[in-house]
Amino acid sequence: MKLLLPDSLPLSPSLLEGVEAVTYDASAPVPDAHLDAEAMVVWGSSGEHLAHVAARMPRLRWVQTLAAGPDAVLAAGFPDEVVVTAGLGLHDRPVAEHALALILALVRRLPAAARAQAEHRWADELGGLQPLHPPGAVTTLLDARVLVWGFGHIGQTLAPMLRQLGAQVRGIGRSPGERSGFPVVTEEELESELGRTDVLVMILPSTPATTNALDARRLSALPPHAHVVNVGRGSTVDEAALVTALADGRIAGAALDVTAAEPLPADSPLWEAPNLLLTPHAAGGRPVGADELISTNLAALMKGEQLRNVVDR
Repeated sequence: MKLLLPDSLPLSPSLLEGVEAVTYDASAPVPDAHLDAEAMVVWGSSGEHLAHVAARMPRLRWVQTLAAGPDAVLAAGFPDEVVVTAGLGLHDRPVAEHALALILALVRRLPAAARAQAEHRWADELGGLQPLHPPGAVTTLLDARVLVWGFGHIGQTLAPMLRQLGAQVRGIGRSPGERSGFPVVTEEELESELGRTDVLVMILPSTPATTNALDARRLSALPPHAHVVNVGRGSTVDEAALVTALADGRIAGAALDVTAAEPLPADSPLWEAPNLLLTPHAAGGRPVGADELISTNLAALMKGEQLRNVVDR
């Protein structure tokens, strides 16, 4: 069996006898000489390059994407009989870490402090004696009501960090109940939850159902002191509605690690939106435990057993 491994990160999975591992250039389509591969790991390949080879690999049985969201692989058009597995679990801690950094940057007003530093101005309004819960934007996670929309692996990794800092955390998921010790409600209750939310964290995948999920109506349901953080997919936020909400002061601030178009065009209104913090899709990018997942799924494939993180197609 030939297994293709991308050169976009160091990989050294355990290989069973009979498996030949071949490294390919993730910045280009798979070379013709390796279109006979039966298994392929994807990380960093463009949708265009994947689509170029998706229908030209007749022996392909399995594609392992190291991304938590498999949308790029699914959109490439691999045949239905090819098993696709996602990188669920590989990004939980790095993305949760980045989400926490963005939340803290907003509530502790670090962008405003950076602007004051650039002006060589000691910003008395940001320091010194101040109330714990002043009027206006939320300035602490102590007693803050944080709503995590998309309460999967990453959300459940982030939630205890937020609780440790004093936040009250609730999740929005596909089914109600309790996950990892946190209450979860469905989207049917979303708008009522938004009305009592101080920080909304979005970790939604990119699907037709999640396109512009945070639209003008739902933004208007948030209190004016609330912050929005998105570390999921850029397509899930109506960016024009977000810019308007920020410009009109209908929410206090936002932080986006993802945008609908990436790289973000130089003429995007997001660059100039007030109280908006942007990072360049930096939350993930470092799959933790990739070798173990690849090894486990490769062994399962060769033994005819169930693979981990199989994507429903």
